[in-house]
Amino acid sequence: MTTDQIILFSLFGAVFGLLLWGRFRYDLVAFTALLTGVVLGVVPVKDAFSGFGHPATVVVALVLVVSAGLVRSGAVLLITRTLVDSARGLGSHIALMGGIGAVLSAFMNNVAALALLMPVDIQTARKAGRSPGLSLMPLSFATILGGMATLIGTPPNIIIAAIREDAIGAPYRMFDFAPVGGLAAIAGLIFVSLIGWRLIPKRGDAGAEVADIAQYMAELTVPKESKLIDKRFGELQTQADEADVALLGVIRAGKRLYGNARRVALQAGDILVLEATPEALDEFRAALSLDFADEKREEKLKAAADGLDVIEVVVSETSRIAGKTALSLGLPWRMGSVLMGISRQGKRITKQIRREVIQPGDILLLLVPKDRRADVVDWLGCLPLAERGLVVTANTKTWAAIGVFVAAVVAASVGLIYLPIALGFVVVAYVLMKVVPIAELYDQIEWPVVVLLGSMIPLGAALETAGGTKLIAESLVGLTAGMPAWVVLTVLMVVTMTLSDVLNNTATTIVAAPVGIQMAASLGVSADPFLMAVAVAASSAFLTPIGHKNNTLILGPGGYSFGDYWRMGLPLEVIVVAVSIPAILVFWPL
Repeated sequence: MTTDQIILFSLFGAVFGLLLWGRFRYDLVAFTALLTGVVLGVVPVKDAFSGFGHPATVVVALVLVVSAGLVRSGAVLLITRTLVDSARGLGSHIALMGGIGAVLSAFMNNVAALALLMPVDIQTARKAGRSPGLSLMPLSFATILGGMATLIGTPPNIIIAAIREDAIGAPYRMFDFAPVGGLAAIAGLIFVSLIGWRLIPKRGDAGAEVADIAQYMAELTVPKESKLIDKRFGELQTQADEADVALLGVIRAGKRLYGNARRVALQAGDILVLEATPEALDEFRAALSLDFADEKREEKLKAAADGLDVIEVVVSETSRIAGKTALSLGLPWRMGSVLMGISRQGKRITKQIRREVIQPGDILLLLVPKDRRADVVDWLGCLPLAERGLVVTANTKTWAAIGVFVAAVVAASVGLIYLPIALGFVVVAYVLMKVVPIAELYDQIEWPVVVLLGSMIPLGAALETAGGTKLIAESLVGLTAGMPAWVVLTVLMVVTMTLSDVLNNTATTIVAAPVGIQMAASLGVSADPFLMAVAVAASSAFLTPIGHKNNTLILGPGGYSFGDYWRMGLPLEVIVVAVSIPAILVFWPL
């Protein structure tokens, strides 16, 4: 073993050890390792930051922005509100939610797909009167599985494609992963929905009590030419139940209709009085194309501001608005903001929201210009609540956002345009359409992941240049000498899966993919089967809550312990290997 190999193996060992320890964040660990490699001379100075301009790094960043655009445009909401029903049995619900999650994660970041669907799953569990822990783990696993089917579904696939381009001269295309990854995902989803969820330890209502979220008394307006005109107020109950919104009444011409409101035929300009969480309120508004209560002010806001924000603030005794109404204070014309809702410790509000006297302790839901949120909070003298990622769904741009994304995917799939360029055009289009406000463009990128990837790529390249990956590959080939090809692939998959269960899948892929190429070279066969084996295995982190971010996200809300994951995850990994090996040998022959 050469000096460079010893240094690089030591650096990778230190990185993996520190990542397992978890004391320091993974991006700091990886970047420190990169700098150390440069100082020790194993990473050339000219290549030190080459990973940050690598296509894999760029695509990961762009996918996160595109994912945010699909959320804000209402594209995902369109799917979930159409298909999800709390009356379904648990198995059927898991199969449906898992299917939706898998499809979404094939075309967007799988962490983003879970983040979108997790609140829907928790809300459905509450309506059905069961613990969300019974369905959150299957949903997490389904979103991980779905990412295996396409190039942009998960970072390992993006990295594998880039490594193949460096090694062979051509990257994988959008759906090259589908024959193997898609089959593994389908087999995994069948197991998860039929058997897997039954293996989850039952702890009564563990995880069912998620932190209480304020319910707001709020108002939405029926716009002109709305499809709701002439419909009875009570006919909205189905959509209200789906969004978890309580219908309280109708205000017409300043007068509130009470007992007979459910039989009232709606007219343009009617104000619907509701009780809901901010997320449920936005879902209901987007589903029925309703306006905010102050529709004239809303139009002015949209025209003047670079996007809108929804914020929550607590009123103190010294707040400017305490003891006043939003109307008398001049909130709309002084600060260009709209009072959307009031939460008052479970007490009902009997006046119009903007005419209600605000009391200390009230929580206000405000629609504000994106560039003036801090000014509004300071002027009101209120205390901002912790950020919960509230957004205003741009439901009028849903189909345009979907069309732009689909066009880019198709163009990249047929080879008309390079994928990073296609995704870059999608990002530009979303910014110009104001689906993703330019002020928040860089907030959507998970910079620690970018730093991790940008740091590990030069280290992986250095390990390959120094002959380290060849050394590992020869060791594995020696271990499997004389064995059939499927055994060699199985060993590679098991080793990669084991690493991915305890390490970041990005780091695992960067190390395992060059090893796979070297194993193929040692055997004198095509590298594609080995790269596919690494791609699927690196994404199959089902044994622990630390192997994949999705598993970490559900740990608290699902009420799980560290040892719960392997019960469903171990048989799932066995199934993935059993399905993937034959598929690889058929679709990517040696």
